[in-house]
Amino acid sequence: MVTQDSIIEARTLLQQLASQIPPNVRETEKQFFIHNQILAKLSPEEQLLLKGYFEFFLKEMRKMGASDIEFGGWGSGNHIWLRKMGEKFPVKEFGTFSLHEFDILIQSILLGYQREFLFKRLSFDFSYTIVEPEETFLRYRACVYFEMGDLAMNVRAIETVIPPYESYGFHPNVTRMLSLRYSKEGLVLITGITGSGKSTTLEAIIDLNNRSINAHIVVIARPIEYIHKSKKCIIRHREVGMDTHSFKDGTIEALRQDPDIIIIGEMRDPDTIMTALEAADSGHKVFSTLHTYSATESIARILGEVSPAEQDRVRHRLAEILRCVISQRLVPGVQKELILAKEIMLMTPPIKAAIHNANIEEIYQMISEGGKYGMQTLEQDLRQLYLARKITLETAMNFANNKRRMEQLLKIATN
Repeated sequence: MVTQDSIIEARTLLQQLASQIPPNVRETEKQFFIHNQILAKLSPEEQLLLKGYFEFFLKEMRKMGASDIEFGGWGSGNHIWLRKMGEKFPVKEFGTFSLHEFDILIQSILLGYQREFLFKRLSFDFSYTIVEPEETFLRYRACVYFEMGDLAMNVRAIETVIPPYESYGFHPNVTRMLSLRYSKEGLVLITGITGSGKSTTLEAIIDLNNRSINAHIVVIARPIEYIHKSKKCIIRHREVGMDTHSFKDGTIEALRQDPDIIIIGEMRDPDTIMTALEAADSGHKVFSTLHTYSATESIARILGEVSPAEQDRVRHRLAEILRCVISQRLVPGVQKELILAKEIMLMTPPIKAAIHNANIEEIYQMISEGGKYGMQTLEQDLRQLYLARKITLETAMNFANNKRRMEQLLKIATN
């Protein structure tokens, strides 16, 4: 348990350790010095003291209702920063820290292989768990990286409870595409910018299948966020960097592990994208995420990752295996909460033909006219949220992808 006395003791220790760093040691050389000459010589009690100090800030972040916390680097201005309700700000109450102190604190919680990977790649994503009394687990997603030779770190709190799938209000046709009970193969994409709730939606979909059908799910992520308990499904969690070398390797390995569903945390490079397509093409159900704003942009992004000579082949392949695209954003509500707004595309025969014929620009209109199938554009969903008085008119306009169409929908709504 962290007490006020232990906080003061840890702060004093951090200052003492920082004073041991020679002024002429800089950048990567300084990081090696911290590891080899300072942290490696700490007693187990001192190591636990620093770890407890770091975890104190993570727990305070949750108490303050923040989603993210920032440590270190020149840009921090010697402060710890939080993100709350979409806005990031320094927390004066946490005090100020030198760059040396931040470097030591960040390195103190890294495992050996994590530090080795960081020094080699200059950035590393990983999960972090705090074990509370009665086996309560607080999970975090962390990214540590270099900024001008010093270490900086972002840590995001992972929800301890998955929102029930039913709370998303998906059309029954969408549920059929997401459930292994009704759809045994194909590719499903959850897309959106960073912080749009993609991972949470994916966890809810995993839970839906875990509660409804006997199967095998392999989750490949960097890092693993929510840890599912196997219910009807046996669920394997494989973290990139710890359990497998890459998303591509993890997916290829999963094909030899008798899976029904393969979850690829992110399709972030051409190799992973092509491997995901191959896995879906082999008769498995594959879910993944993309950093894109809309369904049509997701299709264009995938095609843009391959050479022009390969685009026709990949486009025809995508038309055959793609089943559903959910593009989402978290927008500020009138009650100062975050509300999910989403665009949904289902693979209907007209959309399939449009992809085959390279008429991607026609798909937006098909989505807007596909309400009876369960489809909707982001602008249509923003309109509904505005009419339900959950968001303001300004928010609807600000978060729309198609501003002109949003204006048209809002004129209809206000007439």
